[in-house]
Amino acid sequence: MMTFKHWLTAALLSTVSAAAVADNDVIYFYNWSEYIPEGLMQEFEQETGIRVIYTTYDSNEAMYAKLKLTGSEGYDIVVPSTYYIAKMADEGMLKPLDKSLLTNLAHLDPALMDKEYDPGNTYSLPYIWGATGIGVNTDEVDIDEITSWKDLWSPQWRGELMLMNDPREVFHMALRILGYSTNSRNPHEIEEAYQLLTQLMPNALTFNSDNPGAPFAAGDTILGMIWNGSAYEAQKEDPAINMVYPKEGAIFWMDNLAIPAGAKNVEAAHKLIDFLLRPEIAAKVCEEIGYPTPNKTAKGLLDKAFAENPMVFPPAEVIEAGEFQSDVGEAVEIYDGYWQRLRTGR
Repeated sequence: MMTFKHWLTAALLSTVSAAAVADNDVIYFYNWSEYIPEGLMQEFEQETGIRVIYTTYDSNEAMYAKLKLTGSEGYDIVVPSTYYIAKMADEGMLKPLDKSLLTNLAHLDPALMDKEYDPGNTYSLPYIWGATGIGVNTDEVDIDEITSWKDLWSPQWRGELMLMNDPREVFHMALRILGYSTNSRNPHEIEEAYQLLTQLMPNALTFNSDNPGAPFAAGDTILGMIWNGSAYEAQKEDPAINMVYPKEGAIFWMDNLAIPAGAKNVEAAHKLIDFLLRPEIAAKVCEEIGYPTPNKTAKGLLDKAFAENPMVFPPAEVIEAGEFQSDVGEAVEIYDGYWQRLRTGR
């Protein structure tokens, strides 16, 4: 006969076992806004039986701060931009990928792999890449008069502009106007860019890196910074929304799938990453959210008109004129310090 003590022990062990199973059936995915088509995570859940708890952030800084606070725990997949991959890997915040669990690696474009921010793609794989340019409501602004980042400094746009809530993207404009690299680590160049940006601040209406196309589509702003995917989505709602690639060079970035060092469900994280690398899934993500895919096989599955849309897929000359963001090392603290002063007006 089972004694009460034995029964209680068995019950507790059963509860712990059930909790462990439940944990293995859940994955916590922390991603940028606008980055997953509606219903896609439900498709993964139905296929694998793994439930996805999906939450979003609006800047690398917010994602990094949260993971730093929790000791890189609480999430199984995050999507840092290029320069944050290097930073987080150096600080021990990311777990090396087990590529033996990833069956769809061969579909990724080699030209977008093995970059300086993650040699050999030890910690990350490209998910989405894109560009930041100038969004224009052509019902309100003559698009032919907007050709340069410098145009945003015009006094006629006082209190009108939307800027990204991202120091590196905002500093990119000033650095390129001054003839410097967007990845400058030179304190004097960064200070010059800061001084130039102080002259832009009276024109700023809002800062938005959550869904920068939404204020354009809603008519709340008529001019400012925008991502190409957000511009594509906003144009669906209002055909007057368009995008300009500035002559000083657009900002190019890559957002990457990575696993935090404190992830609890590493096997499921690899399953979801592999699911997102599947060509038909990558094509669906690309077409529905409007950002270029790094998946070379997926490109062949895209609608021809969409694949030839220069807003979504910047022409070669636009890419050549622009610059991809990369890690700036300890100089990130200089950018962050000046950013706080810009945002607070001090």
